[in-house]
Amino acid sequence: MFQPLYRRTLALAASPHAGWWLFAVAFAEASFFPIPVDLMLIPMVLAARERAFVLAAICTIGSVCGAMLGWVIGAVLLQHVALPIVHFYHAEHTLFAMQEKFRQYGVAIILLKGLTPIPFKIVTIAAGAAHFAILPFLAASLVTRGARFFLVATLLWFYGAPIRDFIERRLTLVMAGFLFLIIAGILAVTLL
Repeated sequence: MFQPLYRRTLALAASPHAGWWLFAVAFAEASFFPIPVDLMLIPMVLAARERAFVLAAICTIGSVCGAMLGWVIGAVLLQHVALPIVHFYHAEHTLFAMQEKFRQYGVAIILLKGLTPIPFKIVTIAAGAAHFAILPFLAASLVTRGARFFLVATLLWFYGAPIRDFIERRLTLVMAGFLFLIIAGILAVTLL
């Protein structure tokens, strides 16, 4: 079932527009899209390991730009845009709890949550809803998202061939693991 999607992503990695697609998914994932960009980053790095760090940089920049949109959604469009997105995750309580946490812990929330499977869009929207200062928010987003994507790229650059073999032999298991992480992240958001 996942083989055609995996093959399509590998083919996309070789296309001249691969970077733009990766940027778009990273942007959307940080502000409203429910699927993590890792599902695109990992096969793309495996297909072109020599571009691992360029792809990680594209993800980082796209994610930080998307984080700005998430912040604006939370700060300016809370009622009309943010709450429907948060409702999709059943995370209304979490949004309001995170607003309070931003007032108490600020940058530490962004640094911690940006590395976890918790959907980053909840963090970006909550930061905007709390009217957290935009410059520290963007700096922390750059650090945490960069750390995450460059860690993935580094691991794949060093261990790409065995990882690629593992993924291709056990694609269903790997995708089930990603699905589990997505569900765990959404559950973590709803239970916080």
